[in-house]
Amino acid sequence: MSLWFWLLLACVLAYAWKLVGYLVPARLLEDPRISRIAGTMTIGLLASLTVVNAAASGQALAADARLGALAAAAVALVLRAPFLVVVLAGAGTAALLRVMGWN
Repeated sequence: MSLWFWLLLACVLAYAWKLVGYLVPARLLEDPRISRIAGTMTIGLLASLTVVNAAASGQALAADARLGALAAAAVALVLRAPFLVVVLAGAGTAALLRVMGWN
């Protein structure tokens, strides 16, 4: 089967999954526990994607400037810096480490 078939199938399945969301009863979504669970699942998914993108290169682990940038951003978050400062700390650290030779 061609790549186009799989691409179109993925598009149809993603759209169908979004449509299934409309079938969830509204009273279920108003429950505070469900809201809390949905919020923490989103944060967990975003955190896991960030770590995978920072620590992996293909199928191998990578120790390069991305890990330093992630550590700098984590420190800025712990210090309760504004989001823009967190992003700038990570980007600046990555740039500095790459200039120093940590590709």
